[in-house]
Amino acid sequence: MSRKKVTVSTVQQKKEAGKKIVVLTAYDVSFARILDQGGVDVLLVGDSLGMVVLGYPTTLPVTLEDMIRHTAAVARSGCAALVVADMPFLTYQISVAEAVRNAGRLIQEGGAEAVKLEGGERVQEQIHAMVEAGIPVMGHIGLTPQSIHSFGGYKIQGRGTEAEERLLKDARCVEEAGAFSLVLEGIPSPLAARITEHLRIPTIGIGAGPHCDGQVLVCYDLLGLYGKLVPKFVKRYVNLEEIILEAVNRYREEVEGGVFPGGEHSFQ
Repeated sequence: MSRKKVTVSTVQQKKEAGKKIVVLTAYDVSFARILDQGGVDVLLVGDSLGMVVLGYPTTLPVTLEDMIRHTAAVARSGCAALVVADMPFLTYQISVAEAVRNAGRLIQEGGAEAVKLEGGERVQEQIHAMVEAGIPVMGHIGLTPQSIHSFGGYKIQGRGTEAEERLLKDARCVEEAGAFSLVLEGIPSPLAARITEHLRIPTIGIGAGPHCDGQVLVCYDLLGLYGKLVPKFVKRYVNLEEIILEAVNRYREEVEGGVFPGGEHSFQ
């Protein structure tokens, strides 16, 4: 059964109605189709693809061309979910004009319906300029993976009064700049609840507790396909690595034993 297309307005309406927003990452057309059939509201083409798809140790080496290519693949799925593309490292920090130009490429060439970028007050001008150009923006504060070297690793953010107030200010700056939603990553649950209560726009949590307006997970983590780094907040709903490995072993055994292909698997 076909679903009605999800838009940025739909996401806002879900917050106002008290309905949770469901977000998952996707990096290709096959996964996008399956996740969309599962009723996901937003498909985030995350720069996490650098780690789970391209094999980098962090998200930092991901290029704009990488993001355009994978976003286009997701967009070609014809999904009802809203397609949001991450802006990779150094595509929006150098200048406002360059930020708008690169965001525009993700929309025009990648087929994204919105973009996501990391940072609060320091990227307020970029967010405002993108919104003024007609590009919907999802913000992202807290544990921002592109700042991993500044943080000294993947560490919880927002602990202590000063850090809490700084993140609350960042959240307000993102909202004031015109973003339609905000990802809160790796922050204490009470702080996430406080930010969610103070903002008119929806918050999407990842490692930020249950009080956000929605939740996002990397699909490879949810499906048990990436075992190198599994944060505490991740819940694996299935271990596809074991299932796939079992299938591959059966295939290998049948090929080695001359069982596959049998007559029923051959052209007559």
